[in-house]
Amino acid sequence: MASAQEPQRVSAADFIRGFASWRLQAARKPVVVTHHGKDAHVLISLDDYRRLDGHSPQADHLQASFPGLVDAVRDGIIVIDSMWRVAMLNPAACDMIERPAAALIGQELTDVLPGLQGNLLSSHIHRLLVHRERFSGDIPGLLRPRQWARVDLVPVPVGGALIVRDISATMDDVAMSDTREATLAAIEAQGLIARASITVREMIEDANEALTALVGADPAAIRRVRFSALLAMNERAAFAEALEGVFRAGVPARLVSALVTREGVATPVLLTIAERRSAYASDGAVIVMTRA
Repeated sequence: MASAQEPQRVSAADFIRGFASWRLQAARKPVVVTHHGKDAHVLISLDDYRRLDGHSPQADHLQASFPGLVDAVRDGIIVIDSMWRVAMLNPAACDMIERPAAALIGQELTDVLPGLQGNLLSSHIHRLLVHRERFSGDIPGLLRPRQWARVDLVPVPVGGALIVRDISATMDDVAMSDTREATLAAIEAQGLIARASITVREMIEDANEALTALVGADPAAIRRVRFSALLAMNERAAFAEALEGVFRAGVPARLVSALVTREGVATPVLLTIAERRSAYASDGAVIVMTRA
């Protein structure tokens, strides 16, 4: 930087006469212009001056990139001033509210987000604007009834910013998962439906008490065998064909089969197979059985 270099010195008279030359030299290191033998002025390059002033072309480009970056963010961003008035919104926020930015700038936040009235989020926004306190939480009904939003509150110089993400689908998935777990718990408690989880190679990973009781097998030992080994010999080919069809088409299969107990007795069962599939590949299948 210019301030760290040893400067050249030139009198004001010589500087005026040879300005073109001294201007070129100032691009390499500072030139001190003296007046009556005393330092009076310093000539430095524009880049050095900007660095001394805390600015640089790179910083200017970085600053200029922020608006485009905010516009590209998929989360809704709403900036408000200390009076709770909307100062700026990005396109994602306008899409969530379903109104153009021109109609929202300057509006009270409570008019833009009707669900804010009486919502616990109001107190957090107050603390954000008064105490610069951040907040992050899941808020119901902020945009519309029965809709969930993840809201982050961030202090900014003009006031505060709300970063909003619609998480309704995630909350629905959680509720659905809770329902499935409750349904499975009810089935297990009933004790009349046998169930097994198998790998794509047909090895049993998990079996409930109803299945182990039906075949008379030890819960730990049954995890080391192929599921078809539990079936009567004349039923294994039909099961293998049905399982292959499930993996190929992804459609559950249903067939009548027979489980062989530890004593060698064949018990007729109605057997249903459904694939367990992750985002990228098949993880195996779930088999449920009831007595036929």
